[in-house]
Amino acid sequence: MPDPIRHIRPFVSAVLLALLGATLGACSGGDFGRTRADMRSDDMHRWLGAEATGSVGLGPSQFQLTDEERQLRDLAYPMIEPPLSRPAWKSVFGDYKPLPSPWRQKIVFDRTMYGRTLIDEPHRSHSSRYAQLIEDVRNDITRFEPFFASAIRVIDLDRKRDATMARVSALSPRERDDAVARMQENSLIVQWVQQCLEQRVSSYRWALERLVIQAPDGMAADADRLIGELAAQTANPPVMSQPPYGRAVVSKG
Repeated sequence: MPDPIRHIRPFVSAVLLALLGATLGACSGGDFGRTRADMRSDDMHRWLGAEATGSVGLGPSQFQLTDEERQLRDLAYPMIEPPLSRPAWKSVFGDYKPLPSPWRQKIVFDRTMYGRTLIDEPHRSHSSRYAQLIEDVRNDITRFEPFFASAIRVIDLDRKRDATMARVSALSPRERDDAVARMQENSLIVQWVQQCLEQRVSSYRWALERLVIQAPDGMAADADRLIGELAAQTANPPVMSQPPYGRAVVSKG
């Protein structure tokens, strides 16, 4: 008499494999390793403003985000998240988490972390490591212009907001505090991205130097050129936000 268990086991295994494949396909990450689009919410990056102001002892605004302010935060996050900070399996499952601002006392920047991760992760060849470095730098260059174009619009609108407050009739203290807090948030987010770009340039250079020592390759010239391009853009941003209302903003690390 045939053993029914032998027929059931292959069927169960096939079903489990199919379900796993469907799950992985449904949870794949988006462009540049970011959380996929259908897992995003309109205000998923709102926390950036509260984190930035809270880290320097300021309060967050209770105003709703404008479309421009929301876009600023959406464009800021992939430039704030350190490259290679997610293991491959987390990128597959759309991992997303808030990040501490650079003004947190415990945050110390390690310029070697990116390079050590790049070198230590399994790769088919050193050429693939160069390719990963080039891709990461090129992604930052691609993101640069859209972010700062958004920052220009937001800061310009904040200047108009600041000038208008003196002429608003019956402006309540709460309204004024929320308006000031929102302008502080926006300014600090731009400064946060600027600091992250400066750190990335330093990290990319360290990584390239180690790759050249370990495995010289003609691809090093392309990587060096792109890092130089990103460094030039970072050193001359199209907009410079000021410390919020006279408070000194100090970068740690």
